[in-house]
Amino acid sequence: MSVQHTGVVIVGGGIVGASAALALRGLGHAVVLLERDLCGSRSSGVNYGGVRRQGRLPIQLPLAQRAHQIWAELPQRLGMDGEYRRSGHFKIARSAADMAQLVSYAELSRDFDLGLQLLSAAQVRARCSWLGGVAVGGSLCPEDGQANPRLVSPAFARAAARAGATVLEHHPVHEVQHDGQLFHVRAGQALQLRAPVLLNTAGAWAGALAAAFGEPVPMHSGHPAMAVSEPLPAFLPWSLGVEGGGIYCRQTPSGQVVMGGGQGLALDGQRTRVQAPTLTHLLQQAVALLPPLRHAQILRTWSGTEGYLPDRQPVLGPSSTTPGLFHGFGFAGAGFQIGPAAGEVLAELVHTGHSSTPIAPFSIQRFARDGAPPVSTP
Repeated sequence: MSVQHTGVVIVGGGIVGASAALALRGLGHAVVLLERDLCGSRSSGVNYGGVRRQGRLPIQLPLAQRAHQIWAELPQRLGMDGEYRRSGHFKIARSAADMAQLVSYAELSRDFDLGLQLLSAAQVRARCSWLGGVAVGGSLCPEDGQANPRLVSPAFARAAARAGATVLEHHPVHEVQHDGQLFHVRAGQALQLRAPVLLNTAGAWAGALAAAFGEPVPMHSGHPAMAVSEPLPAFLPWSLGVEGGGIYCRQTPSGQVVMGGGQGLALDGQRTRVQAPTLTHLLQQAVALLPPLRHAQILRTWSGTEGYLPDRQPVLGPSSTTPGLFHGFGFAGAGFQIGPAAGEVLAELVHTGHSSTPIAPFSIQRFARDGAPPVSTP
């Protein structure tokens, strides 16, 4: 068996782990990233591709604001733009109560200067001829946007490799131990790594690694239901969400409309799919929301596996049991935008022991201290 020594071992090559690898290389650390499959092939690559700050609770907004700057620098950092566009994110209110929630959120997030614009029903009708008659108003965040997760997430891993990180795909981790000073990580039968620092960024599978170090978390898997249409003439300028949830849509530069809503089905531990009743309901909602979709063909549907925590907030920060262990997981449902900032935070913690971005609400100790925290709705 080959035994290698390095500075940091990262378990999981999603957008958080890969961006941490890139940031650590920028700080001069030796890094080995282990990915069971292909980097960005799990939740980081199957999500909707929304790059939004609107709708996040204030405790996430410092992280989202940091990520907002990173997204603006993708070409310099990754050598490609990942189809990232600050197209705007528009959240629709379908009732007076929904509109009151949007007004309340605009006030709640005022200190973060998101630039939210509240639109009346008349303003929505004037600006959104493509929208079905379901909106009584809405909230636009002009500098939020969208990107292609299938391009962006693996691009962070490739950029980390170009910067000098060792990125090993198809390397599942079979065993991790800590001897008080070093982590011993066995990947397959041929590779053992020894390092003083371990990052747990294994996505929906991160809970098992945390539990192995005495920090179990009540994480469960979810499976987003997604679909994409044939290319259509451009009509949808913004990424769309609906207050209260249910459906979200965006149109890509090629004209395809990506839409998501509801849950898919896990066939086993590795495979997922979208069932026909879920797809039917999603398309009915999509056509009601966006009449230009009425005669569009659906080219592809997909799902994936995401890891959710009961309060819908991530775990981000140091282990409470093991020196040198840092966690970054549980971002599902809203992790694509903040993932690059989470990776930078992990790199900061490794390098200095501190983060310049507030992360106290995301401590793994919240589960040990209080049991499962209450569910919150972003």
